[in-house]
Amino acid sequence: MKVSHFAFLLLAISTINAQDIIELPYNKIDDVVWENNEKEYYSNIWQTQVVTNVSVPTMKVFRPSAEKNTGTAVIIAPGGGLYAHSIESEGNLVAKWLAEKGITGFVLKYRLVPTGEDGVADITALAQANPQKIGEEVAKIIPYSIQDGLNAISYVRENVATYAIDPTKIGFMGFSAGGAVTMGVSYNYSISNRPDFLVPVYAWTDAMPVQTPKDDAPPMLVICASDDPLGLAKGSIELYSSMLEIGKPVGLHMYSKGGHGFGMRKNGLPSDNWIERFYDWSLVEGITKKKTP
Repeated sequence: MKVSHFAFLLLAISTINAQDIIELPYNKIDDVVWENNEKEYYSNIWQTQVVTNVSVPTMKVFRPSAEKNTGTAVIIAPGGGLYAHSIESEGNLVAKWLAEKGITGFVLKYRLVPTGEDGVADITALAQANPQKIGEEVAKIIPYSIQDGLNAISYVRENVATYAIDPTKIGFMGFSAGGAVTMGVSYNYSISNRPDFLVPVYAWTDAMPVQTPKDDAPPMLVICASDDPLGLAKGSIELYSSMLEIGKPVGLHMYSKGGHGFGMRKNGLPSDNWIERFYDWSLVEGITKKKTP
């Protein structure tokens, strides 16, 4: 009897953990082949945990406690040049912080460019030897990465009851290449998968150029640093201006220093507190609300 009870407990725990990972629907890409399996490892080059060779889009859920839950949700798209996901600094740590504020976080692993065993080493080498090749490979994948983002919104909206989420408070936040996915989502949504707010963080505007926002574009907060070594400050300003020019709600935090890829890293700079500024903005915009003790 004790053994049976223990086995049941293990099964229950396993079931709970399995529910934290959601596989999203996707269509096969005919001319792209992943020869290596999805891999998570610590990248010595980027000095952070990464995931590469994502061929099946998934989400990991970080739920706030019932007492803290505000009903707001954020889908988080990590960066990494579409060759990797900076899964901790621009993914899991973001979701954990949001969950403490009562916001449900969904860390999205959208599809990536197929690489060798070390995708970070691959993109680093190409950046020196053949940067044009990076753009060519990214162009093949990014439409499908954007579709993964749209499918993520559809999933969350269809399952609001499961996660105690308000269907009108589902946002999308992305970093660098994930910011390009965020912009792609903002230009391609339909009624069912429209995000309720957008947060592009040092968005890779070379991969997804700024366009005229949709007539019903949701509120947006743009975050970047002037000294971004990839030159993304200019694109972030263009993105902000594109919303401002048509009278859409938009905010901008442009830090004088911060570089690229600061995410949840602590660098002793004001940019360390960008996520707190997002939270302040979300309160002012009515996107979320403080829970009274």
